Amino acid sequence: MDTKHIQISDFNYPLPAERIAKFPVTPRDHSKLLIYDHGVVNEDIFYNLPKHLHSGILMVANNTRVIQARLHFHKDTGALIEVFLMEPAAPSDYEQIFQTTGHCSWLCMIGNLKKWKEGSLQREFTVNGKSLMLKATLDRERSAHSATGTNYWVDFDWDAPSTSFAEILDSVGELPIPPYLNRATEESDKTTYQTVYSKIKGSVAAPTAGLHFTNQVLEAIERLGVEREEVTLHVGAGTFKPVKSKEIEGHEMHSEFICVHRHTLQNLVKHNACAFAIGTTSVRTLESLYYVGVAIALNPTANEDQLHVEQWAPYDLPHNDEGLVVVNGSPITPVQAINNIIDWLDRDGLEALHTSTQIIIAPGYKYKIVKMLLTNFHQPQSTLLLLVSAFVNGDWRKIYDYALNHGFRFLSYGDSSLLIP
Repeated sequence: MDTKHIQISDFNYPLPAERIAKFPVTPRDHSKLLIYDHGVVNEDIFYNLPKHLHSGILMVANNTRVIQARLHFHKDTGALIEVFLMEPAAPSDYEQIFQTTGHCSWLCMIGNLKKWKEGSLQREFTVNGKSLMLKATLDRERSAHSATGTNYWVDFDWDAPSTSFAEILDSVGELPIPPYLNRATEESDKTTYQTVYSKIKGSVAAPTAGLHFTNQVLEAIERLGVEREEVTLHVGAGTFKPVKSKEIEGHEMHSEFICVHRHTLQNLVKHNACAFAIGTTSVRTLESLYYVGVAIALNPTANEDQLHVEQWAPYDLPHNDEGLVVVNGSPITPVQAINNIIDWLDRDGLEALHTSTQIIIAPGYKYKIVKMLLTNFHQPQSTLLLLVSAFVNGDWRKIYDYALNHGFRFLSYGDSSLLIP
């Protein structure tokens, strides 16, 4: 299959507005669960997920945490400017930027940019009973050199050196819920739009397949003998970016930060590089690991920047009929690829891989690591639907027809599906 020339119109389906879940079910593990098992479709309730699993598998989830990334400022004229944090600029490390005090810089999307010609925006707020002033300054020169797409460099300064940027966001930021919900963020979203295992701040959208889990379901899964590991992929707003080109070759994937620890890589090797992925973000992280390992095979002295997974790497690199990349006449297996990463970490005494990925997974892609997938129901003509189609060997319409005909709820706060191809 010539993946680059896939027509996105072939991945359309009717999604009535009333089928888009505006709020989650309560409790969260009472959502519906579609089961696709080797072509056979059934349904259950999510809290019964452990009944469909077995001991010995490795479950991998994304532990990213959604930040309150929307900041609103009013100009003296009354104009409302929205500054939407997209990715750290200075410092560029996610963990460091939330700990900064006094000053930091982000690449941001700006709402109502035409009203922000010059000068700084200011907003007074209170943290721990203290009145503080936050100032945002748009650096147009750095924006021209550093921004990608519609992102702009914004410097933030605040007059309280003991207050971290994380505390500021908790005080004045607004949680960004998906635009297709067509409603304002509510206080309940601060809890329901986070997974119960979210830890690492950095996403502007939740890894929504994980929203169904409760601690009780996780405990039942562990009692079953399923091992659990976590990875981090910070979800960007690009996850909602529609495919506007007729062929997917014209669609540019957004780049996302990933972090995978050594013990997770070692556990993957122990499980023969086979995993049960919770959500498409975990899929993109796990499948990207293979191509990171390939990059190391091609360049053992590569630095982190050189390990970035390009969008079309899975399709442009020479590979055999099983989809394994061939280096010096030999195919790189998934276990070899992960061992390459472990050796690379050992070389520099590192405990975790930090890099980024733009991988696009679409029909024609052959999965290397993910053998089972839990995911929600995605928008028509989206890259996430392409990913699902590739996973179930093109059988996505059977799954979506069943969901539409049996009362399943769609998108971020909707129901989920367990896919076993």
